[in-house]
Amino acid sequence: MLQTKDAVNSTTIRKAIEGRDGAMLSGFYADDAVVRVIDRNNPPSKPREIRGRASITTFWDDICSRAMSHKVESTVTEGDRLAFTEDCAYPDGTRVYCATVVELKNGRIARQTVVQAWDE
Repeated sequence: MLQTKDAVNSTTIRKAIEGRDGAMLSGFYADDAVVRVIDRNNPPSKPREIRGRASITTFWDDICSRAMSHKVESTVTEGDRLAFTEDCAYPDGTRVYCATVVELKNGRIARQTVVQAWDE
């Protein structure tokens, strides 16, 4: 179980995402967590699936290492679910918008679905 100061909630998700803190984000996940990403390159019928904390850590390390800003705009919490929207921007002005739903189990992220769109 996560310690209270590291609990997954709207405040800690915002802090980790906006601070581009991949280590903090990775620590929120269960060992057998699954992240599904749906976007132009990964349609709903064939979403990208990132399985296990080690692979999810690599995913977040890549995203957090990019020169871009992240702003969590809206969050909703209900029971063991957390949803949020995120507006991201690269220095060249390219924008990415994400909507995410997280399912928690025993205080950790068990499943996450990300739907994203970006400027082309």
